[in-house]
Amino acid sequence: MGSKVGEYVSRTKIGAYFHTARESRKLVLVIVAIALLLDNMLLTTVVPIIPGFLYDIRHSHVTTTSPPSITTEMWMDLNDTDAGNFTFPTTLSPEEMKHRELMEENVETGFMFASKAVVQLITNPFVGPLTHRIGYSIPMFCGFVIMFVSTVIFAFGRSYSVLFIARALQGVGSSCSSVSGMGMLAERYPDDKERGNAMGIALGGLALGVLIGPPFGGFMYEFFGKTAPFLILAFLALADGCLQLLVLQPSVNKMEEEDAPSLKVLISDPYILIAAGAITFANMGIAMLEPSLPIHMIDVMKSEKLQQGLAFLPASISYAIGTNLFGPLGHRMGRWKASLIGLAIIGLALMLVPLATSFHQLIIPMAFLGFAIGMVDSSMMPELGNLVDIRHTAVYGGVYAIGDIAFCLGFAVGPSLSGLLVRSIGFRSMLNGIGVICLIYCPLLFFLKDPPHRKEEDEKHENSHLVFGEKTKVKYANFSEELMEDDKICNDKR
Repeated sequence: MGSKVGEYVSRTKIGAYFHTARESRKLVLVIVAIALLLDNMLLTTVVPIIPGFLYDIRHSHVTTTSPPSITTEMWMDLNDTDAGNFTFPTTLSPEEMKHRELMEENVETGFMFASKAVVQLITNPFVGPLTHRIGYSIPMFCGFVIMFVSTVIFAFGRSYSVLFIARALQGVGSSCSSVSGMGMLAERYPDDKERGNAMGIALGGLALGVLIGPPFGGFMYEFFGKTAPFLILAFLALADGCLQLLVLQPSVNKMEEEDAPSLKVLISDPYILIAAGAITFANMGIAMLEPSLPIHMIDVMKSEKLQQGLAFLPASISYAIGTNLFGPLGHRMGRWKASLIGLAIIGLALMLVPLATSFHQLIIPMAFLGFAIGMVDSSMMPELGNLVDIRHTAVYGGVYAIGDIAFCLGFAVGPSLSGLLVRSIGFRSMLNGIGVICLIYCPLLFFLKDPPHRKEEDEKHENSHLVFGEKTKVKYANFSEELMEDDKICNDKR
């Protein structure tokens, strides 16, 4: 019955249109870009919402025993009902008490933000090999389903534990979408230059999600509450899922698994590790800022919710410019050079962020930070595909699993360490430290200037066998035997 319906639809004009559309590389690029946009829009929409929301629900029953000038307050934990156990006198002013509470909030918010990246980090090694067995379309669609469920949980969650589960669940969906999407693009665009341009556009979709997310979340939370932005995202995700069903038609498309390089082989390649490390350190700084900057702005700048979301707007705009500019430009000037310059700018920009004392002073360092991250991401993502082409086999699920692991490692380590580091050494020292690490990593990118090809390494390996007296290949004996047989044939003819 289903096959007959499919045949009937394929004969119609709409069916013929979608049949033609499935062959279009550009439409596949649009679908991947939309999936990355929505995933990262959800990723960043929570940035201005969660810190303030958690603080509000944990102190929704706070009362004062006297006017604001008297420094005695009662703080009640959200999960406890016995208020008497949590009433304590203090010599701290309300502002100082709020500062202390925000420092504690930093740790929990950091762990929640990091949970998505940690789960994604664990899931990636399974998704990469899975794409070799069943193709890219089914994992891509699974990513949509999981992201839709996560968004709905975010919309109606009212406790830290529920929101934590929603954030962690998003990591599974992000792993499916990112690995499948990038692998699909690398397969559809085999030319290195075209691949760089396509991935620059796809990362532009990612950048647009990062761009829209914080101001969208801050604005909607300020005027419509927490539920509204997530319901809108859920509706957009549903539309993207319908587009995937119509165009990609998720189905099993088994690849030649014996030709696919294993994750172990790819991870042992030092050139792939250098490229992946650049992605990790480039994103670790902004990942540390996600939970800590909004709280720093509340504490130091007395910023409103909308300003906390807008603080990431310059970085998002410049990231979109950087990814689209250095997709093609990185191929011309050398991707290693673009990444080296970008990583150096990231280190300097991170050191400038803590010097800002007002919302307006954050604009320039955040803009430079976003632009430089765009330089690194749009250069190193296609470079991973290029390294697989020249040093291994052109099967991309595994290498983009490593690329996504590198990206997630930055967003796992960054937020989880952020709260602890802010509390122990301070906001400025934390950013200065990661800035110095980025600068120290820069010289390693010189190794990507001209990585050796697989044939060159095979020749070196064969030469080493000859030098150390190991057995040579049988082809020389076979070749001499073929010459002798040819001579016999010639003699017989005579």
